[in-house]
Amino acid sequence: MPPSTPSSQQYPIPAMPHLSPVTSRHRSSIGSSFSFGPQHLVDSYLDGNTSTVSNPLDPNRSVLPASPRSSPRRRRRAKDSMSRQHPLANDTTDVFQETEDDADDEDDYEWGMVDRMRLWRHDALMQHLYETAAFWGDKIVSWTNDPNDAFWLAQTYFMTHQYSRAERLLTRPFSTTSSKRLPSPPPANGHLFSSAKGKGREQDPPPPLTSLPRLPMGPGAMVEVPEEMQERVSRLVDMSVACRYLAAQCQVRQGNWTEATEMLGEANPFRDSGRSGPSIPNVDGGIKVEASMCHLRGVLMLKLNRGDQAKECFMEALALDVKCYDAFEQLVTGEMMTPDEEWEFVQGLAYTQQTPQDAEFVQLIYTCRLRKYKHAAEHALTRQRLVEEYDLGDNPDVLYSFADALYADFRWADCFVITSRILGLVSIHNATMPLHIACMFHLSHLHSKLFILAHEMVDQEPENPISWYAVGVWYLSGGKWTQARQYFSKTSLMDPRFGPAWIAFAHTFALEGEHDHAVTAYSTCARMFTGSHLPLMFVGMENIMLSNHDLADEALNAANSMCDGDPLLVNEMGVMAYNHGEFQRAADLFLKALDLAKVTQSSQKAWATTYLNLGTCYRKLKRLKEAKETYQKVLELDSRHSMALGFLGLVYHLMGELDKAIVKYHEALSIDPINPHVLELLNMALEANIIRVPTILDSAEINKTMKVLKEKYRRLKEPEHKGKDKAPRDVPSDVGPEGDEMNIG
Repeated sequence: MPPSTPSSQQYPIPAMPHLSPVTSRHRSSIGSSFSFGPQHLVDSYLDGNTSTVSNPLDPNRSVLPASPRSSPRRRRRAKDSMSRQHPLANDTTDVFQETEDDADDEDDYEWGMVDRMRLWRHDALMQHLYETAAFWGDKIVSWTNDPNDAFWLAQTYFMTHQYSRAERLLTRPFSTTSSKRLPSPPPANGHLFSSAKGKGREQDPPPPLTSLPRLPMGPGAMVEVPEEMQERVSRLVDMSVACRYLAAQCQVRQGNWTEATEMLGEANPFRDSGRSGPSIPNVDGGIKVEASMCHLRGVLMLKLNRGDQAKECFMEALALDVKCYDAFEQLVTGEMMTPDEEWEFVQGLAYTQQTPQDAEFVQLIYTCRLRKYKHAAEHALTRQRLVEEYDLGDNPDVLYSFADALYADFRWADCFVITSRILGLVSIHNATMPLHIACMFHLSHLHSKLFILAHEMVDQEPENPISWYAVGVWYLSGGKWTQARQYFSKTSLMDPRFGPAWIAFAHTFALEGEHDHAVTAYSTCARMFTGSHLPLMFVGMENIMLSNHDLADEALNAANSMCDGDPLLVNEMGVMAYNHGEFQRAADLFLKALDLAKVTQSSQKAWATTYLNLGTCYRKLKRLKEAKETYQKVLELDSRHSMALGFLGLVYHLMGELDKAIVKYHEALSIDPINPHVLELLNMALEANIIRVPTILDSAEINKTMKVLKEKYRRLKEPEHKGKDKAPRDVPSDVGPEGDEMNIG
């Protein structure tokens, strides 16, 4: 289907069982707060009577309502107590700025100490002064006890990699009552929770509250909360979906996979709530926290080596919110889906329901990132529309789509031009770098530039796995298999989901002749990247080298079931048909591979080997004229192809044209002087040319020749009878009288 028309088909989210049932007590009680699982949070959301506009438990919301904004609210008239506002208070680009009606309600509002510190915190975050933001944010939380202030303090800790500190803040006991009893302004701020500030002048600073007992802290603090305070104490993770998501992020960064899984749940707890699904749009225009939680759950499944569950989580995240690009990136870059599955899934997302104004663009920009083995016309139309209608002709992601299509067509020089343009726009583009490096590997005159690029990347970004991948490819280009393997291994350790490093690691064994080790490495890669047909194809190629034809057939057929549009795979299947003696089927497969290559407009020189295979099939089928034409086609593509010269000489040999055969054999040996097969064929042709059997003539010429020979014999015999009584030396001894016949041949 054309990529410009969003499909009405939606991705069906499979039903999964609920988590273990939890108590039905109120979410602020100790019973509901003791479990780290998210199910009670769902129950509170379903049972709550709060409006979805301000409900912090709504999974269809984003974290936008809790985003730090210029605080306090912008005033239309400056007060005498403040001669000048901070520039952020007048920021007209703030997407969270209130309307003029809200500003009218806030005319009499004055800034207090907490308001000014909130502004300091926000400004420090914008200027990346995270320690400053954490310092003032900590004081704000101590004064206000506002969950929003605590949430943004935890965000500040997260940005400074203080994950344990952020997690403790989100999971410790938190009073649900404010420490200050001030009237609240109209709730137009959009915070996840009601704000603690109000009209009138704040106390500066608030007096200490000695009447409230201190809450216990620590890992088991919720158990130690006094009974009389249980209804007024909860955890931030039980009060807000955004806080639970942030806490799970902290646990993931600390490597606590089990705790993070318990925090998020093994499956999406909102799935069967009746208020969740792809057809339900986000209520505030952002990205659903539910989709972000599904994406994080998929990352956890990858950490736990549960690839199938990870794939389902990423698909669910993207289906819930098409704006969740991280989930799309995991599916496409990790090659978790086959090309057909990718196409059907991406075209079937609920673009119109979720982003009615931007549905077409989102679908186009996702379509251009899919693999290019099929739907060539649709991909070309997609790129054309992105360039002409959306003016993205110089965008790195759109240019990457062009480069990816060229690389799939084996047009390395053209691909290198595009990738060079991308790297001129941005110093390093992670999606483009593998293509750029591969093109430099295939084009031998660029090996020196590859050396320079690898050094620059290692100097600039030593923590980027692609930098060390470039070093490995440079060693691979020089035939240094061991050194290349070391750097590919380092790359895969730094990023276990970087597919090119795994493939290149296996290539080093194959090029070194260690076919058994290569099969093992390719098989490992196939288990990790279940949507890619390349590892299985390479397994089949290695088994062909090992003459394990049954295993080769199995691997190639499995690869073909995943992607039947790769010309290289079709060529390998033709090789297997040839090995089985099915020469006609092999010829058909080679022709199919060449047709696919022509459709993709790939470089013809890259397919010289396929033409050579096709000519060999014709020779086996005794179709010598077609075989000769096919070998000549190979020589048009590569005039110094020694095997094509040798096979063409063999065809001339079989056709009886020994002189032409001898010439071709000599040309082949001038390129490959020690080829034993061509040497043997040349000796046979020379011997046959020496003892060539005379051409058999028709009966009339035979009779004429016999008469001439008899007349000559008669004239020679007459003087001999007169002189000597013996036959001449040059006449066969078995020639009789004039009436006898000669034995010819």
